[in-house]
Amino acid sequence: MDSFVDSLLVRLRERGFQARIVSVSHLHQLRKEIENLRSHALLDSQFYQDRLAWFSFQIPEDLPEAQSLIVVAVPRPQTRAIFTGNGQRRPLILPPTYTAYDDITKQVGNFLARILDEKGYRSTGSALPLKLLAARSGLVQYGRNNICYVSGLGSFLQLVAVYSDMPCEEDSWQEAAMMKSCEECELCRRACPTGAISSDRFLLRAERCIVYHNEKKGDVPFPEWMATSWHNCIVGCMHCQRVCPQNKEVIQWTGEEEEFSEEETALLLEGVPHDKLPATTLRKLERLSLVDYVDSLPRNLGIFFKKREQPEFK
Repeated sequence: MDSFVDSLLVRLRERGFQARIVSVSHLHQLRKEIENLRSHALLDSQFYQDRLAWFSFQIPEDLPEAQSLIVVAVPRPQTRAIFTGNGQRRPLILPPTYTAYDDITKQVGNFLARILDEKGYRSTGSALPLKLLAARSGLVQYGRNNICYVSGLGSFLQLVAVYSDMPCEEDSWQEAAMMKSCEECELCRRACPTGAISSDRFLLRAERCIVYHNEKKGDVPFPEWMATSWHNCIVGCMHCQRVCPQNKEVIQWTGEEEEFSEEETALLLEGVPHDKLPATTLRKLERLSLVDYVDSLPRNLGIFFKKREQPEFK
């Protein structure tokens, strides 16, 4: 067994991935940690309902013999979209994981399934808190900003986890840890304009995070306390990641790039439904995985393309 697990990990590393394996016996601990945060009112109730209530800590019905969880970190770049409006050409970033998230999850799942099948094992997807699982597996460490970091990748990564009926003979389960480099560093806290990264507790005040608000449906306005100047991405936010020393080597890494003409930008600002958009525009949105955010773009892009106030002449 050990030689097969070693081979599996080597084949993942050959693709640039890093991985750990833990026993499914820890599912109850994952659930308990989330429930404790909620019961102690450390999680905003609306945030919990919006973002965490979908987790499932049960052994999946399509793999009742599951014994292990394989957690994988995949290197992922940020992507760039350039929009033109009001005479301005604005390059805007999508943070790592937004573009091709589902495709990457599927590709990693299929790759693991092929390897496991060689030994007669099966696998299936998960609906778990991936950051907590990865931190508990020892695969990642938290930054002070609650984002996951891997040596050599910084925070430019995507997490994927699958169940397998492969026995877990060497369980890497451990206490979650914050990076030592964060102990005397507060760059991310000072860079966060909303106060989401607090000085009085480690857990992010997620209900104040820009990401939480600009991922909402387009008919939900930004809160009044959120200044226009704080926005910096089409969806998501890069304030804390840009200043983090652990990202020094990767912060310029940009993958996919698309440019939208002034006419295309105008259509997106007007909120034209995706099935009414020109085929060329839709393909660009698909390549950036922005189709699901089309209804949010009038609000999110509108921040960067405010109509100029015309002076009054008397």
